[in-house]
Amino acid sequence: MWRVFIIFCAIVIQTLFVAKNTIASNEQNILTLQTATKLAIQKNPDLAQVRARAEALAAVPSQLGTLPDPEISIRAMNLPVNTFNTNQEPMTQIGPAISQQIPFPGKLSLRAEAASFEAGAAFENVIEARSWLLRHVKHRWWQIFYLDHALEIVENNQLLLRQFIQVARTKYEVGKGLQQDILLAQLELSGLLDQQLILKNTRQNTVAQLNALLGKAANKPIRLPKKIDETLPALRTEQTLYEQAESYRAILAAKRKSIDAAQARLDLAKKDYYPDFNVGAFYGFRRDQQNGIDRSDFLSLNLSMHVPIFLHRKQAKAVDQRNSELMQQKYALEDEWNNVRKQISQSYHDYQRAREQMILFKTGIIPQARQTVASMLAGYQVSQVDFLNLVRSQISLLSHELKYWNAFTEANQALAQLTAVVGKEDIYE
Repeated sequence: MWRVFIIFCAIVIQTLFVAKNTIASNEQNILTLQTATKLAIQKNPDLAQVRARAEALAAVPSQLGTLPDPEISIRAMNLPVNTFNTNQEPMTQIGPAISQQIPFPGKLSLRAEAASFEAGAAFENVIEARSWLLRHVKHRWWQIFYLDHALEIVENNQLLLRQFIQVARTKYEVGKGLQQDILLAQLELSGLLDQQLILKNTRQNTVAQLNALLGKAANKPIRLPKKIDETLPALRTEQTLYEQAESYRAILAAKRKSIDAAQARLDLAKKDYYPDFNVGAFYGFRRDQQNGIDRSDFLSLNLSMHVPIFLHRKQAKAVDQRNSELMQQKYALEDEWNNVRKQISQSYHDYQRAREQMILFKTGIIPQARQTVASMLAGYQVSQVDFLNLVRSQISLLSHELKYWNAFTEANQALAQLTAVVGKEDIYE
């Protein structure tokens, strides 16, 4: 007896342990929104390549701001061409030479400055790419969240329609119902099965898109939490969001740095009106080996410069080019700022609309629709309500529940869009 009891306790403990591990494993496999955003930042290859490009550009300024490498050579001067004998003529010299190119003062610093601004713009583009990556991740995550709830609602309505079919069949068998009621319910059930297939296919496609953003295989399954906080916060004013975007939006900062880089390149083009220099030195060893006479060595110095004789066709045109590029960057900033404000306004009003819709469905339409279905079902069971009206009321409830979750999803997607456009998470009152 005691042996049986011990075996039974061991089985129970093992079952509880397995169940606990299963629950823990399922919880670990649930992909929360926070986890999804962290994975995207760590694993997304597109963001990684944008970051790598910015790091590469960061190494450019010091290269452009440094003098060109000096040139070292070995020279032979005044060699007799009849014998090429280095001891034949006293003026023959052999020795090392060195030369150094020196740009006009200010050119190196302007080149480094332009490259530094370009590198700064590239790092701002990394922040911008990160913001839009998170926006896409959140958008896909919320879409899957909606599809999960839509599938659950459709499956529940399939169960209800099967119950309706059973009630209609029972009434028909006792002579109190119509066969067309059964056929109507079966038709609506088929419609829900078709809707379920579409929702499942859409979910699979969206899961593949989210996995790609997370740097995972497209067919890796994704499970989301079933319940989350459905509270939607109030936003700051539209004008406040404009002001935040002007200060925090990375794309605007990148455009400003591009303007600074274009200005530096324009200043550099104006510096090309002035010549670059080249200085050099040559030390010539000479010795008369035939007569045993030591002669003095020679030191030769050299100074040369570039002469901009094609000023109007070359340097002046370069200045015109850089000036036009500067204006292009200024217009690009103005256009981007207009686009940012447009996106803020659109996302702001999309969120407000979806938030109000959600409140309306949750507090008004859905409770009323449920009461209507309950009343219709009770009336149909006592033959006081037409079956068609009962089915229509249930389908209407299904539509309202789907619209509720769709509004909730659109509100959160609008928040993700708004956060990316403003460039800051703190957009709430």
